[in-house]
Amino acid sequence: MPPHHRYTVGQRIEFMPGRYDGSAPSGAYTIVRQLPNDAQDREYRVKNSRDGHERIIRESQMRQGVLG
Repeated sequence: MPPHHRYTVGQRIEFMPGRYDGSAPSGAYTIVRQLPNDAQDREYRVKNSRDGHERIIRESQMRQGVLG
């Protein structure tokens, strides 16, 4: 059985995009929804705190807390 999601809905996190994430801005996001998947790297729908855009990111691209 795969591990549970580490982060919860409503939690603020910092998104750290990788080299293949295009122009997705790093920084503060709020978790909107935990997404079901069978992979080890859990997915979440998150909302950018600055521009309001939503995107789907993996747990490995996140860290808890927000700078500043």
